[in-house]
Amino acid sequence: MIIGIPKEIKNNENRVALTPAGAKELVKRGHTVYVQHTAGTNSGFTDDAYVAAGARILPDINDVYGIADMIVKVKEPIACEYSLVRKGQLIFTYFHFASDESLTLAMMKSGSVCLAYETVENPDHTLPLLIPMSEVAGRMSVQEGARFLEKPQGGKGVLLGGVPGVKPGKVLVLGGGVVGHNAALMAAGLGADVTIADISLPRLRYLSETMPKNVKTLFSSTHNIEQELPTTDLVIGAVLIPGAKAPHLITRDMLKLLRPGSVLVDVAIDQGGCFETSHPTTHANPVYEIDDIIHYCVANIPGAVPQTSTLALTNVTLPYVIKLADNGWEKACEEDPGLKLGLNIVEGKITYPAVAEAFPSLKV
Repeated sequence: MIIGIPKEIKNNENRVALTPAGAKELVKRGHTVYVQHTAGTNSGFTDDAYVAAGARILPDINDVYGIADMIVKVKEPIACEYSLVRKGQLIFTYFHFASDESLTLAMMKSGSVCLAYETVENPDHTLPLLIPMSEVAGRMSVQEGARFLEKPQGGKGVLLGGVPGVKPGKVLVLGGGVVGHNAALMAAGLGADVTIADISLPRLRYLSETMPKNVKTLFSSTHNIEQELPTTDLVIGAVLIPGAKAPHLITRDMLKLLRPGSVLVDVAIDQGGCFETSHPTTHANPVYEIDDIIHYCVANIPGAVPQTSTLALTNVTLPYVIKLADNGWEKACEEDPGLKLGLNIVEGKITYPAVAEAFPSLKV
């Protein structure tokens, strides 16, 4: 199979979808790998490293899309890439269709096969291709939240860990999954007073037993969230419904419960965001204020630490890339039901129920 690795062109997206080590594995199996010039540079991988691994370098993104049977990316194609996607071409990347109707329509019209990282499942229903980036995003959400709590950044001027004689800052984490777990661990490590909320009592029991002592658990409800907000400095939105649009857990009216200079970090922004007032931002312009509350809604948080993120991501994607290259997408998905769940759009038809539910007016 011919595999193409284009350079990511989304704002400040510095990751790359395949390392030279991954290229070497594919070439060893008889596949041809084309990598766009400088695609790996921001993740620490030179063109020479790819060539040494047996890959071939192409100068232009058009060339990569034009020659490849399978495109492997990190983030969804953006508008200027829509016309490059060909009928029957396999695109393997993060898509998050449920929050982007224009992308959904474009991929339907392209006639391509869209296999989304975020809906591939393990037999136990965990999401293997989402977990490593969720770990990075969860940890970075606290790092970024702590930064924007600083007064020069517009925040209220709170140090999350406090100091002797001064209480630590309070962090509320909405969602006890991988993102929330990692966010709570990071915040706890800084010494903050952390509350993690979820609707699953078994999950809350597990977190209560395993988290540090400065992490408390709370059943997630509108009433309980409203009770927490007046004394909270940083809220991390870490809600996930696989493949579907995230629910709004904090409304515009609820912002008035927070003190001015508090920070909201919406890690669920890829799936539409879990705060009513959220809209996507970029690393170049990461925050905005509504009602004196700072919103951080960067849609590709792990892109800020590409050397860590690329290695973490490709560790889990490469076995699937090899499986798809060796067998073709139809046979690979037939043999692996979890991989088959990654199929979101196939040759013009939406095949993933949560995406179809997000856009009932689209012909499926």
